[in-house]
Amino acid sequence: MKLKYMLGLLGLMFVSCKQEENKEVKFMPSNPQFEYKGRVAMHDNGDRALVGSAASVAFKVKGDSVTVYLKSEYKPRNYVVITIDGEYQKRHTIKGDSINKLVLKLDGKESHHIEIFKATEAASGEVIFKGVEAEALVPIENKASLSIEFIGDSITCGALADNSGIPCNKGEYIDQHNAYLAYGPRAARALNANFALSSVSGMGMYRNWNDENIEEAIMPQVYENLYLNRDASKPYDFSFQPDLVSICLGTNDMSNGDGVKERLPFNAEKFTNNYISFVKMIYGHYPNTKIALLNSPMIQGENNDILVACLEKVQSYFKDNMQKEIAVFQFDTLYVNGCNYHPSVEENEIMAKRLVPFYQEILNKN
Repeated sequence: MKLKYMLGLLGLMFVSCKQEENKEVKFMPSNPQFEYKGRVAMHDNGDRALVGSAASVAFKVKGDSVTVYLKSEYKPRNYVVITIDGEYQKRHTIKGDSINKLVLKLDGKESHHIEIFKATEAASGEVIFKGVEAEALVPIENKASLSIEFIGDSITCGALADNSGIPCNKGEYIDQHNAYLAYGPRAARALNANFALSSVSGMGMYRNWNDENIEEAIMPQVYENLYLNRDASKPYDFSFQPDLVSICLGTNDMSNGDGVKERLPFNAEKFTNNYISFVKMIYGHYPNTKIALLNSPMIQGENNDILVACLEKVQSYFKDNMQKEIAVFQFDTLYVNGCNYHPSVEENEIMAKRLVPFYQEILNKN
């Protein structure tokens, strides 16, 4: 009897130890404690895919660590940024040949707020969120009362801004993307606002960087599609209703392309008419939103004068015909010290600081 008793006691101790070792629980992406923002897709198996620039998943955990499972649709890699309690940690490389297991060590606080942001854009393929292992998930208290959508091109994507991992002109185009540190998300965080990005590198309002809207789609043709491409079978649901929509397009419309492919002179009338139609589309989805139009931080001189004149015509059209007040902002300095003449991470911070009082003034108006 004593032997059986001792064996039973040892068995209970073994089970207890095993339970103590395996205190973390797997939480699947469909768990309601996960909060998704931006352009995010749901897979048939329950996974969630971060699609657009800075698309994110947020959650709050208890315990001294959390394990995150991610996979890149694009091979060989993709990138995410992770923050813990609002503090930027680093940009992580997510490989595409397997499920990536990221273990985040946490300090002794009772709970921690974790956010995972896609650093790259929609054209770079999905970053697939496959859940986390943690001691427990707890509800998020989202205190943001404002929301902003940023529409644009590579500048808004944060493309070619971050060469901290791979130098400029090395690796692949996505290797210097950091949407989290782009001007839009920076400005939104300064305003304590939720945000979403709808941005595509090389894209314009009536033509693209090296295409006259012959082979490639332009922003008005892709904006209503979740993946910001021609695939209309997967529409964007527009459940995110921003208080402000900020548009920064025109850099690619005004570019000279690669100098090899035939490029027509800039057509100001076509640009302006397409812009007006696009803003009408936005009002169709967000009838109560406020709209801001930005010039380009990569254009100066005569080209900038032409671009700003077009934006002011758009502004006048809505004031005269729809009694809508649209604001126009001008960067008066070039920000081109990132890779390939794009704004750097540091310059995106300066741009954001310039924009914050401008956005604040718009949002404070009745």
